[in-house]
Amino acid sequence: MKAETDCLISRGEEPLNLEMPFSNLGSFLTPNESFYVRCHFPVPEIQIQDWRLQVHGSVGESLELSYEELRQMPSRTITATIECAGNGRSLLEPKVEGVAWGMGAVGNANWTGVLLSDVLDRAVVKGDALEAILQGADQGPIKEPPRPPGEIHYARSVPLGKTTGDVLLAWSMNGEPLTPRHGFPLRAVVPGWFGMASVKWLQRIVVTNEPFHGYYQSIDYAYWEQREGMPDLTPLREMQVKAQIARPAAGEVISARTEYRVYGAAWAAADEVAKVEVSSDGGATWAPAQLLNAPVKNAWRFWAFLWKTPAEPGNHALVARATDAAGRTQPRERLAEYGTYMINHWVPVEVQVR
Repeated sequence: MKAETDCLISRGEEPLNLEMPFSNLGSFLTPNESFYVRCHFPVPEIQIQDWRLQVHGSVGESLELSYEELRQMPSRTITATIECAGNGRSLLEPKVEGVAWGMGAVGNANWTGVLLSDVLDRAVVKGDALEAILQGADQGPIKEPPRPPGEIHYARSVPLGKTTGDVLLAWSMNGEPLTPRHGFPLRAVVPGWFGMASVKWLQRIVVTNEPFHGYYQSIDYAYWEQREGMPDLTPLREMQVKAQIARPAAGEVISARTEYRVYGAAWAAADEVAKVEVSSDGGATWAPAQLLNAPVKNAWRFWAFLWKTPAEPGNHALVARATDAAGRTQPRERLAEYGTYMINHWVPVEVQVR
């Protein structure tokens, strides 16, 4: 395990939580060994010969599919950026509970597998069905109240309307079989949604005609949304438009009277990133950054900006913001209702000019 984690920052060993130093951002596809890892329970040990994907509930025909049977179905490869819903949590003030992610709990990969919709079509979903619950093989007790009794499996649901898109049941990541920490043998990939929806170690799909209110659906990975002037607890879903600065890193020393290439990545949910802007004066003025790659559906875009550093030495802060094709722009401040999730407000990177 050590060789696999040397390039990552540990945010916990039991359960395993790892992130990439975002200053290492380089290739459009995040190398598998650099992709962040989020676990809620110990990584399950799965014997492929014994593993089956069960599909049941509000369906005409319950299924029990082996790994080889899934591999024989028509496959699809998609590119998708996945971001942990708590990415950037350590930067919140005042400090909050939860995994203390920096900016590296995000990655982009090519995923290969079978469409969830193809599996559900084989099971013949009934007309009254509402959601598909995705359950992983990972399990354990919840330590903090409110908590259910005993051990639970990690599970999240996806509305059936979402399953008709590119939601994938993936067995491959960047052309390689999934490793145990990334969900071997099968994981969900829900493009455009935060990572909590992309359930790993998938073993069971339950089609239900009622909303799912499981722990990781309604207690954790939920936020307060105002509806008719009243707070309503809502499951997290879509990622937010966001730009992050990879270089310079916080605290980096930069020469005065020079040009420094500010570099980073930006992503959104359903709509592509349309522009990225950079400010060195706290948001009073903005200058456009150059988008470095053509838009790819559900994937991040790299960007760069040549900053003419000041002549006088001192501390300076750089901030980037992204705008998507629908006109949504990163906010200066975040809503308190988001709690410890959906962290997409401006995050200044402070540097020293000498």
